[in-house]
This record gives sequence, C-alpha cells and structure tokens, in this order.
Amino acid sequence: MSHVKYRTADVDGFNVFYREAGSPGAPKLLLLHGFPSAGHMFRDLIPLLADQFHIVAPDLPGFGQSDMPPRDKFNYTFDSIAGVIDRFTEVIGFDRYAVYVFDYGAPTGFRLALKHPERITAIISQNGNAYEEGLSDGWTPIKAYWQDPSPANRDALRALLTPDTTRWQYTHGTSDPAAVSPDGQNLDNYYMTRPGAHDVQLDLFGDYKSNVALYPAFQKYFRTHQPPFLAVWGKNDPFFLPPGAEAFRRDIPKAVVKFFDTGHFALETHADEIAYSIRDFLSR
Repeated sequence: MSHVKYRTADVDGFNVFYREAGSPGAPKLLLLHGFPSAGHMFRDLIPLLADQFHIVAPDLPGFGQSDMPPRDKFNYTFDSIAGVIDRFTEVIGFDRYAVYVFDYGAPTGFRLALKHPERITAIISQNGNAYEEGLSDGWTPIKAYWQDPSPANRDALRALLTPDTTRWQYTHGTSDPAAVSPDGQNLDNYYMTRPGAHDVQLDLFGDYKSNVALYPAFQKYFRTHQPPFLAVWGKNDPFFLPPGAEAFRRDIPKAVVKFFDTGHFALETHADEIAYSIRDFLSR
C-alpha cells in the first residue's frame, strides 16, 4: 500500500473521509490538518513516508469531505472535533501511533494525548502551538471575539474566510510565492463555499479560546510523559511564532526543534526537508 487509498469511515454515524497509505504492519502515523484545509494538505508528504509508515490523514469534522452537519445537529467545538477523531482512530484500529499536528490539528491531537497518553508514540508539530508566546498579533481580532462575542465582532472575522485571505495564508512568508501550488488553496476555497461553512468556521474561531485555556494541561502532559517530540516550523508563520516552537523544550528538554525559511503552510515548499526530518526523528 505505498500508493494512497481514499476511504470513508462510519464513526458512530459520522462519516470521516481519510487518506491511507503504507503497510498496515508498519508503525502508525496520524496526520491532522489545520484551518482552512483538509487532509489534501499532506498530498506531497504522504508519498515520501509511505514506504516506512502506515499513514492515515482524516478530514476533520466540518472540513474537506468529512460530514459537515448543521450547527443545530453538531456542536462545532474542538472538544467535539477531538471526540470524533478519537473514535475514528478506534474504528480504524489505530491503537498506538505517532501524531503529526498542524494548526487546528494541534489542539485536536493534544486532546487525544491528554485522554490516551499510552497511545501516543511520538509527536511531530508543524506550526502546531501550545504556548501563549507562540500566538502572534494576528490573533487580536479573534481575541476580541473571545472577550465580546457580539455579532459585530463575529462579522469582523468573515474577512479571514475570503479567497484572498486563504491565498495569503499559503504564500505569506515564502521566499517565492510562485513556488506555491494553487491547488491546495483553491480546494480550500471551494470547500469554504459550501452552505453554512462560514458559520462553522466562525464557531471554531470563537471556541479556539478553549485551546488556550488548555495550554497548561497540554504543558503538564509534556512534562509528565516526555513524549518523543519534533517541531518542524515555518519560521515566517504570521500566526504561530518561533518562540512557540522553542517553548516545547521548556517542558520536553530533549525535544528537537527545526526551523524552515517559509510560512504557515510549510509543506507547500519544504515537504522533502520535513519528510527527511520525520524519517530521521522516528527512526530513533
């Protein structure tokens, strides 16, 4: 299974779409994407690792080709997303696995680690934050919504859901924007046009404060369990700053931290380098 298969799992009535590659007998690696993307963000990384690992990359609830139930049928919070992905790992038989977390994938994956520390063999964080010093000023309008969830503050965040903003997220901080494929960003923008998608994302912007509130719990998990940890970080990320990557060493002294001269979506420009870092790290 070195080639990718595209599957859907029934998770207690919730359909989770996922990509799968590699031999089922190989070490397991769970890839968790971020906003506003889906599992397709790993399209370049998966083939570079599939000879060594059994890889699964689900689309989070409300993203990509996974179910996006109406907001009165599903509570769009990070607790809810993590709950579905937790059951997803059980349904597909991922009993012990390394987890790669990016952006929204970090608070999802870290919740899994809190609940089931015995299942986590290692953590790779690619611009997946767990420290307040990692939050840039770009979070200011979202923080305003946390403090005052008024309609005006909610509507102000709609500017973050436009096609132009998506393209900016992909290209900002890269040395050559022409080297960034338009495919991923255009697919993200397509999914964002689905009826109700904007309000789903606005709900998650509002709930992101629950992740910050859990930072001390995440950090305690790191200190207590000392999971093998690799941070691979786009150092020019406008949302998650390099101090957030360095901070992992405070709680996991043996953590490996590597910076790449790129932006938020580091895999768009540095998939080869990140894959090499992962292979080297996990082979230990």
